[in-house]
Amino acid sequence: MTTIGEAWRLARQRIDRLDARLLVEHVASCSHADLLAHPGRPLSALQVRQLEALVQRRTSGEPLAHLVGSVGFYGREFSVSADVLVPRPETELLVELALERLRALQEPAVADLGTGSGVLAVSLKCHCPQARVVAVDLSAAALVVARMNAARHGVSIRFIEGDWYGPLGGERFDLIVANPPYVAMSDPHLASGGLPFEPRMALTDGVAGGDGLECTRVIIGGAAMHLLPGGWLLVEHGHDQGEAVRQLLQEAGLTGIATWPDLAGIERVSAARLPGSRDRESQQDGFFFQTHEL
Repeated sequence: MTTIGEAWRLARQRIDRLDARLLVEHVASCSHADLLAHPGRPLSALQVRQLEALVQRRTSGEPLAHLVGSVGFYGREFSVSADVLVPRPETELLVELALERLRALQEPAVADLGTGSGVLAVSLKCHCPQARVVAVDLSAAALVVARMNAARHGVSIRFIEGDWYGPLGGERFDLIVANPPYVAMSDPHLASGGLPFEPRMALTDGVAGGDGLECTRVIIGGAAMHLLPGGWLLVEHGHDQGEAVRQLLQEAGLTGIATWPDLAGIERVSAARLPGSRDRESQQDGFFFQTHEL
């Protein structure tokens, strides 16, 4: 007989201690407190086999979120699968910055481009229920996961399958957020760290010899046609792409250009707004604490 305590001890000899604990809790349907208080609780033969299979997959580099089927993001649990990018903690900065810009608006129109698992759209709708949120993704499989997460958290979001602005027609928004693929196709990191198990189209623009910014160029280039006067565009990008993204925002005719670092001090999100009637309101709301401004 294998107990949950023994299973945890054996698993952590092969994988990270925390990963081992979470896999045991997942298979045994127990909490951390249960694991500590009742280590002698037995696992069934089926549970032992399930745990062994999950540990083996984790040793091969498959993301823990894929193994347990969910991940925490901005205070909520979200379903994930191999069809979507696993949400990263640094992307929570994008939510923080977006909510600051939505706070003073009565019924803001929001677009999430390349929604993936829907964590941005769902988080924004949960914290700003008066917002009208539309989420776009080219992957039908990703939208299945996104809709599942919207239902899980009881929010109403309009999901549309399509390529960036393509399915939005002439719609305009107070806020557009995007966490597009920005890893250069030649980046060696794509072959390590669990990335081979995530959808390639969510990681890189696929341009051979490119800089990873092709999708970002499309998003920034089309922003002026889809923002309301004074509306904001917020884009996540790579650690070494801040300067290039700020230049793209400037070339697109947007103003108030800024970049914010994540908790590791890495330039992570850049933003700008379409000139218009909300310029004065935005400045009064104290949004200009950025690390860079053009």
